[in-house]
Amino acid sequence: MDYRFDLPLFRDRTLLQQALTHRSYVNEHPNTGEHNERLEFLGDAVLNFLSGEILYKRYPHQPEGALTPLRSALVDEKQLANFALLLELGNQLRLGRGAERDGGRHNQNLLSSTFEAVIGAYFLDTGPEIAAVRAYVEPLFTSVLDKWDLLPPTVNAKSCFQEWALATYGENPQYVITDQTGPDHAKEFTAEVRLGGSSYGKGKGRRKQDAEKQAAEDALRNLGLL
Repeated sequence: MDYRFDLPLFRDRTLLQQALTHRSYVNEHPNTGEHNERLEFLGDAVLNFLSGEILYKRYPHQPEGALTPLRSALVDEKQLANFALLLELGNQLRLGRGAERDGGRHNQNLLSSTFEAVIGAYFLDTGPEIAAVRAYVEPLFTSVLDKWDLLPPTVNAKSCFQEWALATYGENPQYVITDQTGPDHAKEFTAEVRLGGSSYGKGKGRRKQDAEKQAAEDALRNLGLL
């Protein structure tokens, strides 16, 4: 099935504007209103709930242990950034000069956060019921799940790299958090996976687990295994 996605229609356009406003813009334009981080916090909670709900209904015979990693993959930074790209949110962001110069419109973490903020804003705009947000995000989630039904995301990058490391060197890889940036509620972690004193891959994510997963995927790509 082909899907086409647009931004939801807002009754209060100022909520959408806030969702598209990065902290860096507010720092340079202090009279412009609020940035989007509080909306991001709300949108994260809404998306986690709705992704869990759709998985619960779609796969009635799957146990919790099978649904949990699916939910994680459905709302991880990379997937939410893909949704943001579908909606062309990068072109609509209000960014400060520094963030603009650093490529913020194409930054995966920033795009993911902006998508969460848009969902948080839409929840407030259509509240107090969640039905409108559910109707909007379900096709987005379904477009991903339809692909997974054909080609499930079964590759566990960390397990695959561990198997290779044990078979090749007889050692377990070590994951090290080498950097963290951003405010407390929206940090971005940088992880590195090492083996025998050498670095095999690096990754970034809003959670340490996501950064480590990206590092493992990077290592597998570097080895030609992914």
